[in-house]
Amino acid sequence: MKKLALFIIISTTFFGCSDDFLEVPLEDSTSAEEFFTTQEHAIEATNSIYRYQIEWFTSGFPYMIITQIPSDDSDKGSNPGDAAFINDFDNFTINSSAFIVDNYWTGQYRAINFCNQVLTNVSGISMDETLKNRLLAEAKFFRGYHYFNLIRAFGGVPIYTEIPENGVYNIPRNSVEEVYQQAIQDLTEAAAVLPISYDASNVGRATKGAAKGMLAKIAMYRKDWGEALVLSQEVMGMGYDLFPDYYQLFRYQNEYNIESIFEIESTADGNCQADSQYGQTQGVRAQFGWGFNSPSEDLANSYETGDLRRDATILFVGETTPEGDLITAGNNPVHPIRYNQKVYVPSTDFRRNNCRENADTNIKVLRFAEILLINAEANNELGNTMTALESLNRVRNRAGLANSNTTDQTILRMEIWKERRAELALEGDRFFDLVRQGRAGEVLRAVGKQFVDGVHEVFPIPAAQIALSSNVLTQNPGY
Repeated sequence: MKKLALFIIISTTFFGCSDDFLEVPLEDSTSAEEFFTTQEHAIEATNSIYRYQIEWFTSGFPYMIITQIPSDDSDKGSNPGDAAFINDFDNFTINSSAFIVDNYWTGQYRAINFCNQVLTNVSGISMDETLKNRLLAEAKFFRGYHYFNLIRAFGGVPIYTEIPENGVYNIPRNSVEEVYQQAIQDLTEAAAVLPISYDASNVGRATKGAAKGMLAKIAMYRKDWGEALVLSQEVMGMGYDLFPDYYQLFRYQNEYNIESIFEIESTADGNCQADSQYGQTQGVRAQFGWGFNSPSEDLANSYETGDLRRDATILFVGETTPEGDLITAGNNPVHPIRYNQKVYVPSTDFRRNNCRENADTNIKVLRFAEILLINAEANNELGNTMTALESLNRVRNRAGLANSNTTDQTILRMEIWKERRAELALEGDRFFDLVRQGRAGEVLRAVGKQFVDGVHEVFPIPAAQIALSSNVLTQNPGY
């Protein structure tokens, strides 16, 4: 499979890529005034959006800490004194000066800027119209995706859909609903244009299924169950299926398999320009990475007896992996005793060509299993019990578990939520699931976290951004 290839830059902000995706070294730069004049420029600018997904702010510490550490699935990991600031996210003692919060905010808006550059400038290029429309749709997909990330983390945020002619970016926050509507519009317009699949040289690009799937997820968050049902059914009819082996699903050799709806690519091939630090930050300390985001004891104990996902999700110190690696780092008592197995790359492969550890670990943004669980939740909320059970049990059966047969809506809701935890553990959804389900405080305080209802459902607006705005931006309550 070919990857996105990095090779041309707009001198100020853009990382560009060729149709082969992320494997060619930096060679040249082009001034902004000379850019956006050819079809090649349009492709390069759009590919820069993909390239930015593997940068530190979008796939390193900020992404891992914001989406993982606050949940009951994760402990800080590493040594107690290593990156001790992460404890504030683990314990909900963060404040608006936390640089990781500012990094996450900045990363999402930088990505949105890449999208707006494409949407503003590519429209006027004389080029193949079908290709142009597809590239614009890809930019809209990512803009919708990043606004959804911002909503989950901060609530209402400023909406930027263009590059202001006057250069003034200092605008107040929009409401949560307004930002949702912007994300929905972007993803809906993207879904109308994007193809269901691509040829081999473009595997990894945003598809119709990715856009529809993200819309289904947004509908679930908004409790728009009718829309979530329709959208999840549409995606279920697009040819996706569960990959038969849950463990192998996460091995880099099986990236972009039949279950993959959208994932962010990282690869150690070539010149190491295309690898993220997502896997490195979480890999087994002193063997495969830095050892952060350690699976919690509560997560380890939450799996049903016989659930194959437990051993496929958690690397335990002292175990030998199917590939023959003995997990020994962590025998030192200051190290964790559990690690994220979903980012594991075997020792024979984990540092190919001297790239970072676990560099071949893609970020799974959306999988077909989640679409089934969205479908199950929507059907249950609408009273369609038997259809809900069909979707739920497809996921359970792949995990080696027997069918659920409950017909009680409340009990089934809890079973679906439990299944989401087991299926999507350490993939960045658990904390946000608890918030949308209205039980974050109850669950997180039970495992010793200092979660305050009415405050910690969202993170603080970064103090640095409020200062830059001359207080046009307002702070979230309680910070």
